[in-house]
Amino acid sequence: MDASAAMAEAEPGTVAACASARATTAVPAGLPVLDWSENVGYDAQGNLWVSRLYRNEVQRYDSAGRLTATVPVEFPGAVRLGPDELLYVVFGDSPTSAVRPGGVVRFDPNDPRPTVFASGFTMPNGAAFDAQGNLYVAASLGVIRIRPDGVVDADWTARANYTGANGIVVRDNSIYLSMNGNPLGRIVRFPIDDPGRVAVVADLTVSPGVPDFADDFIIDDAGVLCVTTLTGQLVRVDPGTNSACAVLTDQPMTSVVAVPGRSDELLAGTESGAILRIRLPH
Repeated sequence: MDASAAMAEAEPGTVAACASARATTAVPAGLPVLDWSENVGYDAQGNLWVSRLYRNEVQRYDSAGRLTATVPVEFPGAVRLGPDELLYVVFGDSPTSAVRPGGVVRFDPNDPRPTVFASGFTMPNGAAFDAQGNLYVAASLGVIRIRPDGVVDADWTARANYTGANGIVVRDNSIYLSMNGNPLGRIVRFPIDDPGRVAVVADLTVSPGVPDFADDFIIDDAGVLCVTTLTGQLVRVDPGTNSACAVLTDQPMTSVVAVPGRSDELLAGTESGAILRIRLPH
């Protein structure tokens, strides 16, 4: 185990040790680069959806790992189940969005014909819903708040201008965000009601002093984050105790999702295209 994620606000030497997770392959890798799995998410029926960034499509897999559908989405990023049980998929997760803006499409997972929900964003990537049905999209220039009717909340968005925003989750009245500006690998938190009041939660490293690239992440019922990184770490971050450690070191991971009904099991997307099944320690 490589417990090497450093906390930004903790005293030196307070990085906690934690037990190792175990990874197996849920969906094998396909063609290098082309099958890069940028993001993963579940629909209400328990089907897994995988954003294949360079194939320009989102793929549906059943519980046995069989491919059952493909949906065209240009440079797809986060795939999230909405409160209306539609799937919302970020599109334009590419530098080309500077001239061909990205946004969010949505569709019924049982009748997957995507329509544009919101657009005009530069390199959107992560996404998360709050309890009121607002959608928050992490993009290269900050966080975009989209109301349930698809209208961008421009005033709120102007106050959440966090350069290098990547992954995002919502818990209660707080937003957690991974950022890869200066420095790389920073995890921050800010109140939904006051998006300009940011606090640093963690700075992730490969080894002390060497920043890692923090990608997507989830938050569990206890408020603990599991963060994927470019170097292949799955980092457990507990904002409540200022502790962090890597529970797994594997191949470069891009995203992670909790398996429905399994508190000890995650699936992770990878740059190779494989989907990893991760068993967390008890």
